[in-house]
Amino acid sequence: MKHREGTFLGVRNTKIFFQTWLPEDDTSGVVLIAHGLGEHCGRYLNVVNHLVPLGYTVYGFDHIGHGKSEGAREFVKTFEDYTETLNIYLQKVKTEHPDKPVFLIGHSMGGLISCYYLLDRADDFQGAVISGPAITVPDNITQGTIVTAKLFSKLIPKLGMLQLDANDISKDPEVVQVYLDDPLVFNGKTPVRLMAEMLKAMIRVNQEMEKISLPLLLFHGGEDRLAPPIGSKNLFQRAGSVDKTLKVYEGLYHEVFNEPEREQVLSDLAGWLDAHL
Repeated sequence: MKHREGTFLGVRNTKIFFQTWLPEDDTSGVVLIAHGLGEHCGRYLNVVNHLVPLGYTVYGFDHIGHGKSEGAREFVKTFEDYTETLNIYLQKVKTEHPDKPVFLIGHSMGGLISCYYLLDRADDFQGAVISGPAITVPDNITQGTIVTAKLFSKLIPKLGMLQLDANDISKDPEVVQVYLDDPLVFNGKTPVRLMAEMLKAMIRVNQEMEKISLPLLLFHGGEDRLAPPIGSKNLFQRAGSVDKTLKVYEGLYHEVFNEPEREQVLSDLAGWLDAHL
């Protein structure tokens, strides 16, 4: 496996960190990963280590305000900061592999970013894999919290409001501890601006799901407390894709690629990608 890393300029000339993992021989397909809230692309080595030996080149980048990328932590001016940077990076990827199919993998907030992007640009990818998408407001976020986030988003946009419970990411205590100890993971409270922008994106995705028309694979942990599984179920029912698959893994938490049962998830992922090359 060959590895390289570097930076490119995202929205408003923000320096964005990326990583690429390449097979020793020819590339059969390309995968681009959009990671979740507060984390970074380096947390997807389980996916990398499974797919690269099968001939896939994997690209990942840290969203603005995440990991090694520039920007205030978890802060954006608009949700389009994420989708426009994704598009900039995608064009770079396609320049390097002009004749290869490119697949999008989006997890959690990265799933929301992916869905929002695909409403307008589904033709940019050969297919998409959406894992635990944050496209439905969790039950523990009250209407009062939502109203407050919208108001403070304009008045005090960088005010931190809600914090994720790391114990909800995986059943594996070791995965949770590594997450907590990772200096590139942001464990603080999410700024109200991002909360408000995510909510606006969720509303649009739920209003326009039918526009998502490319081959679609949906993964969700049945015991996911961070992103309700109903989001994936609704997306599966309403997406305009003729070719769509939903896999809800009973007993699994939010990060299905990091659960003790991940080998089954990764096998399902590889099988679907192989079938859609």
